[in-house]
Amino acid sequence: MLRYLLLLVGILALGACSNTKYLQQDQTLYINSTVDVKGDILNSEKQDIRSSLSSKSLMTQQPNKKLLTTRIKVWLFNQKYNEKKSSWFWNMVLSKRNLEAPVVYDSAKTKESIARMTSYLHNQGFFYATVTADASEKRRKTSVTYAVNTGRNFVLDKITYEVPDSNLLAIVQANQNLSLLKKGIAYKSATLSSERERLTRVIRDAGYYKFGRDAIEFEVDTLNKALFRNSLNPFEGFVNIFAENKGREKPTMDVEVRIKNPEDSANATWQRYHISQIYAYPDFPLNGNPNDSTLKEDKRKYITIRSHQDVLKPKTLSKSILLRPGETYSLQQYNNTVNKLYDLGVWQFVTLQYKENKDTAHALDAYLFLTPRRKQELGINFELSNSSDYTLGSGVSLNYRHINLAKSATQLSMSLNTGIELVRLPDSWVLQSREFGGEMSFTWPRFALPFNIRQTARSNVKTRLTFGANYLSRVEKFDITSINLSYGYDWNESLYKRWIVKPFTLNYVGVNLDPNFKATTVDPNPYLKRSFEPALIGGESVSFIYSNNDLLHQRHYSYFRANIEESGLWLNGINSLVDMATGKKSNIESLTKVNISNFVKMEADYRHYWRLGVHSGLATRIYAGVGIPYSSSSVLPYVRQFTSGGPNSIRAFRLRTLGPGSYKDTSSAAQIFPDQTGDMKLEGNVEYRFDLLRMFGGTVNLKGATFLDMGNIWMIKKDLTRPGSEFRFDQLYHDLAIGTGAGLRLDFSFFLIRLDWGIPLKVPYYTDSKNGWYVSEWDLGNGRWRRNNIIWNIAIGYPF
Repeated sequence: MLRYLLLLVGILALGACSNTKYLQQDQTLYINSTVDVKGDILNSEKQDIRSSLSSKSLMTQQPNKKLLTTRIKVWLFNQKYNEKKSSWFWNMVLSKRNLEAPVVYDSAKTKESIARMTSYLHNQGFFYATVTADASEKRRKTSVTYAVNTGRNFVLDKITYEVPDSNLLAIVQANQNLSLLKKGIAYKSATLSSERERLTRVIRDAGYYKFGRDAIEFEVDTLNKALFRNSLNPFEGFVNIFAENKGREKPTMDVEVRIKNPEDSANATWQRYHISQIYAYPDFPLNGNPNDSTLKEDKRKYITIRSHQDVLKPKTLSKSILLRPGETYSLQQYNNTVNKLYDLGVWQFVTLQYKENKDTAHALDAYLFLTPRRKQELGINFELSNSSDYTLGSGVSLNYRHINLAKSATQLSMSLNTGIELVRLPDSWVLQSREFGGEMSFTWPRFALPFNIRQTARSNVKTRLTFGANYLSRVEKFDITSINLSYGYDWNESLYKRWIVKPFTLNYVGVNLDPNFKATTVDPNPYLKRSFEPALIGGESVSFIYSNNDLLHQRHYSYFRANIEESGLWLNGINSLVDMATGKKSNIESLTKVNISNFVKMEADYRHYWRLGVHSGLATRIYAGVGIPYSSSSVLPYVRQFTSGGPNSIRAFRLRTLGPGSYKDTSSAAQIFPDQTGDMKLEGNVEYRFDLLRMFGGTVNLKGATFLDMGNIWMIKKDLTRPGSEFRFDQLYHDLAIGTGAGLRLDFSFFLIRLDWGIPLKVPYYTDSKNGWYVSEWDLGNGRWRRNNIIWNIAIGYPF
């Protein structure tokens, strides 16, 4: 190892040596570039401008990249092409991806960069901006400093419209509240381009099929002087015209939006189109022929179906096609129809094309070409894992899905899974737990109700019936058998809003405790004893999800989920009816020998994400949850209680070891079986994410992260067996656990492997500090301390 380390150090040292001796006499090596931004703008704006001006599209010459403070790739390039190194070792080291040609400074490219930067600043509304460059040379190495003075940027004042076609003018005015051009905003040419695209969509959505974006122009002026007509090239001779505005605190400009009539005739106007005929090809191959004479034709009320075989029931297909003859052409309806057909899950490709009808003026025929997916899918997954409480875990799951039962787009899904956990002892492997179970579900692409519910085009309704069973056995501790049944609906209220409503959920939890585990661990703890009692959970739940992660929110976006679950209301009603029907001789609880769980559980999860550049971002999360037992129940069922710690929570603490409150279980049983739970949970997380490097030809992205987690769980009522576990506002700061750390992520595009290291900053049960601050106890040089305090977390996917 020492020899290899010395070899690496030697190569890096050589790489640090001068790479200039291979250059020609009049050449210098371009090693560095900086951008110094000044102007009457905010510091955050300066940072954005500095980042933009440093991009390859504007700064046309980029210096060679460094690795560990050296330009090792340039040195290797010289070894291959100038020193002509050739041997088995050099052939291995001098692969193409490890080489980088030296960047020779070119003053012409610096001038081109200045021109591009100036043009970019003008496009951002900084018409007084100046850019200069200073190239300094030392020992045949050149560094360039770009001095940028943005000056003041122009803001929009008056926005007017010049639209000779009164119909188009009415459409534009009806949607003016959504305009991107507003008084007081900074001028940017990108804003004009975006407004052109918005107006084009609005007008085409109103039926103007042939309307083109080239018909929209912008005239920008100040002091009633026309400055330019074409926003794509507005800057020729532009700066001098604004000279008399330099004295103003906020120089302004007026914008006139012009929408021209078609150019083929002076008196022509844009025409509105309507849908004539609708043709659907439900089994269209990728290279199919729509005029194939062997296609069967089935004319329905709204559509004509042409196919070789029946893929979907005509009634189901017709309902999923939102177009109707006689309707006005709509770009939005086009998108809604394509999305609706994709949502059925039956088609691999959906293509919608319009063609002008030859017999009717201003009419369109719609052609839907649908390529089916495979009806059935079968998959098997293997899993290996490691955790702080077991050495090796393995699992196998078998999945089957039929996507089109009875040609109605009904999906059948079935899964079987099994797994074990093993602990390595000095002389053998010991089985710690085993689990197996299965689930079956039916999904219908509609509201399965005896009455109709009005839906929007974006609803994407699903009705889902699910039945499942699971068995979990922890050797010499407990066996838990769970049977669940649920029925509910899932639909999108709008583009960003989604609802999941389950009016019926039923869950039976049967528990069998090992006598020794019951006597030593469960019975001494009344809360744990009640938690492990068999339970019958029957109720309903409602979830609301909001997410605006799309192209319109590229800089930052939000995610919010709220969930409320109730158990016992309708199940107690049935229990009372059975009790009355049998003359109070028996009921559900006496027949099953299981108590009905009565509780209300509420959760809220808010996340916000910022993109801080091309290669970095900030993710935040705030979570709150509370469960309240009522009626005859005094505690939440074990499967509904809150836990804290672990790879998706506060990563500086192991799973189920944190809380509740400031309580710390120091018993020997807790060392073997950590299982702290509570009625309430608060948590907050901040994570800075950044790219490190691309590997394996760009197929894998290595990413890094630093994070800060805080939170805990609590009991609502005082628990005498766990002092300090109850929630109190005056103890909230003291009870909060805080951890920090860093992580690595291997991003394979389709999935992500995450490795996080967490270290505690604040420990609620640490008594040597008033509020539990733990930094004074850090001893990073002590291996034993690191093993006990630095927590490793391995997981799939991001924590939030």
